[in-house]
Amino acid sequence: TIQYGQGEKRKKQMTGQSKNLAEMQVKIDAYFADCDGELLKNSNGEPVLDKFGNEIYIGRHPPTVTGLALWLGFTSRQALLNYQAKREFVDAITRAKARCEQYAEEQLYNKNGSKGAQFSLKNNFGWGAVEKEADAERKNESMQTLADLLQRPVPDRDIKDFET
Repeated sequence: TIQYGQGEKRKKQMTGQSKNLAEMQVKIDAYFADCDGELLKNSNGEPVLDKFGNEIYIGRHPPTVTGLALWLGFTSRQALLNYQAKREFVDAITRAKARCEQYAEEQLYNKNGSKGAQFSLKNNFGWGAVEKEADAERKNESMQTLADLLQRPVPDRDIKDFET
């Protein structure tokens, strides 16, 4: 069971943009560790379970590109994407974004998270772009066919030919 909220771990959030790859990777790893949340334990140190027998985590939250950007000290998701263009950071940021994408993709199999995952995959990771391009091509082909038909000479026809 996933529980969302603000745990103590969340207060340790990293801020400030990284100056080198090693520093950024530490911050990225810390973000994903924070996403996991903290296992709730009873006074004996044993994990607390919900009514279905699942361990309960405090502060667990889904990894998102915007959450990653904020954790890393950027002002927006777009600022992170712009920073990704820097040669030194491209692989680390791309891998981190892929982990967010993986989570969203896995949610497609969860009836409760499917719609949000679809939205995220389409808007953050370009899923569906191929469909849009194919639709646009089909529309262009249809318009071209119509234009071709309109340019062809039409034999003399009487309106009676079209009446029923």
